[in-house]
Amino acid sequence: MNLSKKNVLFMAAATGLIVANLYYCQPLIILIAEEFNIPNADAGTITYLTQAGYAIGLFLMVPLGDKIERKSQILYTTFASVIALIIAATAQSYFILEIASLLIGITSIVPQLILPLAASLSAPEERGKVVGTIMSGLLVGILLSRTLSGFVGDMFGWRAMFWIASGLCLVLFFIIKKQFPYNKPVFNGSYKQLIGSLFTLIKEQPLLREATLINVFSFAQFGAFWTTMVLLLSEDPFNFSSTTIGLFGIIGASGALAAPLVGKLSDKGSSRIAVGYGCMLIAFSFVIFYFSGSSVIGIVFGIIFIDIGLQGVHISNQTRVYSILPEARNRMNTVFMSFSFLGTAAGSAFGLFLWRFAGWHAVTLGCLLLSVLAFSVYALTYKSKRKAVESVNG
Repeated sequence: MNLSKKNVLFMAAATGLIVANLYYCQPLIILIAEEFNIPNADAGTITYLTQAGYAIGLFLMVPLGDKIERKSQILYTTFASVIALIIAATAQSYFILEIASLLIGITSIVPQLILPLAASLSAPEERGKVVGTIMSGLLVGILLSRTLSGFVGDMFGWRAMFWIASGLCLVLFFIIKKQFPYNKPVFNGSYKQLIGSLFTLIKEQPLLREATLINVFSFAQFGAFWTTMVLLLSEDPFNFSSTTIGLFGIIGASGALAAPLVGKLSDKGSSRIAVGYGCMLIAFSFVIFYFSGSSVIGIVFGIIFIDIGLQGVHISNQTRVYSILPEARNRMNTVFMSFSFLGTAAGSAFGLFLWRFAGWHAVTLGCLLLSVLAFSVYALTYKSKRKAVESVNG
């Protein structure tokens, strides 16, 4: 079956609501630190534990979408997410909250089950547009989750946000059960063979390696920024509340507007060009951030550039990855996304380290170094491809 516009929009909404679970904690760091009487930077560890859990879930669970029926896997995982969120809401120690954060990450992989399902049910000439639309929902969920959690945290306390999130996921469970199409698996081997095939794909698919490595460095910058931005805005000269900090997520949501446009570019064969422009925008955002340690206007403009840039990199790379080996789409997505979110987790940890070491300027310079690494991968792979073409033509 082909997806209707209604199916695509609902998938985008479900993707946004579930991926939001990964980011509710970020504006709540200060409130959590106060309750458990720990330094703000130490409370920030739950941000990269959540991202690390997501990467683990991607690597171990998403490949099963090529082996078992995808709708059933989405339902089971959504229900498990409800349980993990309740554990977080009722945590009586920071250690339990850390465990819950890891579990929230592991069980919030549903968007990466929805995307391959949508790609497999889309016509090839519309696949980029469909992926872009669903990615719009994902990015809106990521960015507006911060706004919502900041407001809820200030009004009702940080635990209330996890209770609300568990209720949203429970409602989604029943809607998905009714609305999502079934999709037959294509892999007949064992789970061991399934996981082993991931390493075979990494070895045999140069496009997958290139797209994944560029994403790792780009997502690392994204994670470092959003984690340390909370610390920057909670201190002098800003001293913003969690509600005000969360409002910056609305600004970042502007990047979601770029997703369908990037998707259309990808359908026209311009994916790699869009990746290059995306890398440039991310790097430019950190130049702005460097000079905006006490400027709200500068931070606002930087957020717009980093989120549009990340859209350009991520959607274009994801469309490229989906264009190869349709029968292994879940496993390709596993490699691509698990390493991307390991990049986010590592970037968050890297950002916190730089913050403790020398504050905001160190964070921005560290992220510019990551930009250089992303550009290096992009340039080196372009050079090697051109040489390959010249050798064939010569």
